[in-house]
Amino acid sequence: MVAAAGAGAAAGSLLSAHSGTQKGATQKGETQKAESRKQPTFLLVHGANSNAYAFAPLIAALTMEGHRALAVDLPGHGVQANFPPSYQTPQDLTAFAAAPSSVLSRTTLEDNARHVVSVVRRIARQGPVILVGHSMGGATITRAANQVPDAIARLVYLSAFCCVRIRTVLDCFLVPEGRTTLLPTIPSVGSPERTGVLRNNWRSADADFIAKAKAAFAAEYSDTVFRNALNAFEPDESASLIRDDARGHPATWGRIPRSYLRFTLDRSIPPALQDRMIREADAATPGNRFDVHSLPAPHLGPADPASLATVLASLV
Repeated sequence: MVAAAGAGAAAGSLLSAHSGTQKGATQKGETQKAESRKQPTFLLVHGANSNAYAFAPLIAALTMEGHRALAVDLPGHGVQANFPPSYQTPQDLTAFAAAPSSVLSRTTLEDNARHVVSVVRRIARQGPVILVGHSMGGATITRAANQVPDAIARLVYLSAFCCVRIRTVLDCFLVPEGRTTLLPTIPSVGSPERTGVLRNNWRSADADFIAKAKAAFAAEYSDTVFRNALNAFEPDESASLIRDDARGHPATWGRIPRSYLRFTLDRSIPPALQDRMIREADAATPGNRFDVHSLPAPHLGPADPASLATVLASLV
């Protein structure tokens, strides 16, 4: 009996210790989950003719600093991108000019916003969302912010379109501050009325084309770095996006904290246009003004993403 009682006591002690260990592990796990939910996630939204891959160096820089970051492919981009056989080598430029683009030809800015909203909602279950848009991605994050302001902790515009008084992206280039853009100097391919898309031959070997693209996007890059960037471009972009209403609504978009990262060497969205969009946004929501940072970078951003990652990390 004594032995049995001793064995029972020992078993009880082991069970009690095991239970305590489990409880401690559970509490630690719950604490880690709670801490994880406090950590924000940077959700990066690309601009025209781009994809999530373009953010790979920036995501690496943010991740190495301990931050969570995710890039999203907008409809018709990434794995859905249109690369017709005529775009390959050897190119058939006549066929390329007429090739259809089934997804992007019917994609609107609302489609982009709806897609981003769905991703924002999923990420928001894990913690705060810092929604970042580059270039035309700014129009997308603005439309998304109109729809789910409570799911977004901060909006960040990387030399991006932020329309408040100006209705569309196209209209931004018609105001005095936007007329110095070099984007119209880049030759296009085909007719948007026929294909439904804005199309460029980024694989062109024409020296004049490459020089004009580099001047508009990244004059400060070395030729090698720029060619690497150019090879990540996609040929098509929806013709609808630049004409769709891109304005932020003060009652929704306007109540989210926001930051603007000015690229002072940008020749696609000139600094004067960036400043006008900042002023008009601040005038629309005087109680919630832009937090503004300036970087000496061209439209594609710094060739080394470390400085950009540092600014983004400071927003956390």
